[in-house]
This record gives sequence, structure tokens and C-alpha cells, in this order.
Amino acid sequence: MSEPTYFEQVYEVTRRIPRGRITTYGAIADHLALGAARMVGWALNKSFLGDAVPAHRVVNRKGELSGRHHFPTPTMMQELLEQEGVRVENDQVCNFDEVFWSPSSDFLPHSSQ
Repeated sequence: MSEPTYFEQVYEVTRRIPRGRITTYGAIADHLALGAARMVGWALNKSFLGDAVPAHRVVNRKGELSGRHHFPTPTMMQELLEQEGVRVENDQVCNFDEVFWSPSSDFLPHSSQ
């Protein structure tokens, strides 16, 4: 069995973000120890082809919904987060520290699953 691609690894981490929580592009990149935040964003941008990847739960390091323009409508990212109880104002997560989820805090590496 071949190793998962970078994009597949990003999707695996993103699928583990709990409902009502958010993480950052950089936190995912740091956890994977491959690439950079920009590469995570690129991978998530490609995820809209399917795969049930909750890309709306990934924001920039300031809590801004910087990926919102890659959704079918510019407000969809905010709407999806608010449906999960995440407060957003002016395209930014209000309670960032409360809802932030670190992939490294409770994620099992691919090789140990």
C-alpha cells in the first residue's frame, strides 16, 4: 500500500477537526511537518471536488476566513461555521482561542492507526 499524498494527509487531518471547532492552515502544516500553510490552503482549495472535507473549519492564523472566496458563495464558509456554533463577525472567528483545535493535541499519526 502506498503512502498517502500530501493532499490526502491534509484531508485526513481536516476530517478530524471536531464539529464546532477550527484550526489554522499553519497548524495543519506544522503537524504534518511537510510544506507550508499556503500548501495546506492549496490542498483544501482542491478538496471541493468531493471527499467530504470540512474545509470551512480551517482559517488563517488570525482567525480570518481567508478561504471564503473559494466556496460556492463568499458567505458559505461563515454560514457553515455558524451552523456549528462558531461565532463569526466581519469574516473573523470571534472566540478563536476557545474554539481552536490543535491537530497535534489528539491526532494519531497515520502510521500508528
